[in-house]
Amino acid sequence: MSLDITATVDCWPCGTPKRKAAENPTTPDKTCDSQKNESLLQSTLIPPVVDRGLSSKPTHCYPCGGKRAAEFAEQKTPNSTPPDSLSINRRTLLVGGGAIVAAAGTYHLWANANLPRASVFVARNQSYDGALATTIREGLLAAGLDAAWVRGRRVLLKPNLVEPSRLSPQMTTHPLIVLAAAEVFLRWGATVTIGEGPGHVRDTENALYESGLAAVLDDARLNFVDLNYEETAWLPNRGRASELAGFHFPRSVVEADLLVSLPKMKTHHWVGFTASMKNFYGVIPGIRYGWPKNVLHHNGIPETIYDINASLPRAIGIVDGIECMEGDGPILGTPKPMGLLLMGTNLTALDATVGRIMGLVPEKVSYLQLAADRLGPIADSRIEQRGEAWQPLVNPFKVLDEPHLRILTTQKAQLIT
Repeated sequence: MSLDITATVDCWPCGTPKRKAAENPTTPDKTCDSQKNESLLQSTLIPPVVDRGLSSKPTHCYPCGGKRAAEFAEQKTPNSTPPDSLSINRRTLLVGGGAIVAAAGTYHLWANANLPRASVFVARNQSYDGALATTIREGLLAAGLDAAWVRGRRVLLKPNLVEPSRLSPQMTTHPLIVLAAAEVFLRWGATVTIGEGPGHVRDTENALYESGLAAVLDDARLNFVDLNYEETAWLPNRGRASELAGFHFPRSVVEADLLVSLPKMKTHHWVGFTASMKNFYGVIPGIRYGWPKNVLHHNGIPETIYDINASLPRAIGIVDGIECMEGDGPILGTPKPMGLLLMGTNLTALDATVGRIMGLVPEKVSYLQLAADRLGPIADSRIEQRGEAWQPLVNPFKVLDEPHLRILTTQKAQLIT
């Protein structure tokens, strides 16, 4: 609501009555710019005084006292003295200060109570030949996913097949993780599709064979969609951290009721590490954005990670942390066995926990800084750990000794060249 300054204010901060100036429009306004700016600010922030019949004279004025002082001068008698309304004794100061501190403390408690919270499930001692479907089912339920909601929904599973090689299985999501996740959602009554748009290779069919996923999909008769070449729909950029106005998302992504990020737990030579949020670079079609999704890189990797995640449909994550990658990830790193499965219904909280286990500081990771309390929590105090606590599982990953990565690590980090 805008306020009419001339209707509710009788004087400028300098004390010059406004009505006098209005009577002579040809008279130049000698009020300085700073006074006018202060006048406009006060008219916006300070509500006009309401005359409730206690005085027959107008009471609208700025704190400068220009009008009110003149009125008081007219009313006072020779023996009267103006009340010392501005004097502040020690007791008043202490009482007022205490009230301010109490109000600030109340606001702090209210603000903390209203910040987002999330649950993350961690399972240790996992192996690819173990009961993966059971762990995933129990973990998702513990993290807060409603199995009844899933029934009849369209679920898109998105593994990481960035640049598969049979010689480097630590680079991509293991096929049995994909199979186990599909089994869980199929048993819950969902329609399941697997989709990926590899970032470094144009031949998606070859990527499926190199990763070993093709054989698993064929045996289980699971549907696969190539997100690099599927027809797209444009959605506005809801994050707006980058300058991109929106994104061309594949039809299967836009039409999904639930996206399930299935990343590999790896270091990343640009942003520190890659997990469930960064994995969604693979839903951006290469046919429109190039390989390796150059348009995104040119607009800032942290910014576009955040923007993509802010613009997608509902998403959860299941992180393959059984055999991981450290060092010069996400392509040239070396294997690091961890035996972990991590999952959560909030990707920001999930990735923060992944980072802590890797020996990285989530509060210093650029894309998590953007997502913090916008897409989800990264503060450990607001992430409820289900299953295993993360602290005993910390095993610092080797990280390239580069300035932009060094600042992300804890004191126990292993820096390599």
